[in-house]
Amino acid sequence: MNKYRTPLKNVRGLGAAKTGTEHFVMQRLTATALVGLTIWFLVFVLSLIGADYVAATEAVSKPWNAVLLVGFLVATFWHAQLGLQVVLEDYIHNSLLALALQTTVKFIAVLGAIISVFAVARIALGVA
Repeated sequence: MNKYRTPLKNVRGLGAAKTGTEHFVMQRLTATALVGLTIWFLVFVLSLIGADYVAATEAVSKPWNAVLLVGFLVATFWHAQLGLQVVLEDYIHNSLLALALQTTVKFIAVLGAIISVFAVARIALGVA
């Protein structure tokens, strides 16, 4: 099979889709970011056990907590979208259905990220 590939194609190592490596790398980067952010998030949430609403909003409104929370939310939605994309590509073989589901997943991920970041921003800016 390699005798039909051009030397340039062999050097680049590109497959049929040409974006598989980028997708793979982005999945690994978001997963790596989520390891540290999830540990921080769990410690943060556990520190709020027994706290009232005012104490919780004060904790979220601290700049570092707000920034890390936004990072956690964006990385979570992004990573989930990338993972669901792979699942849909592997198991949905009807082109129209695959397109509709991919579009729906991306829309829900973006909408969820926007709403979540907006909620954190409202708390952090004292609008809540």
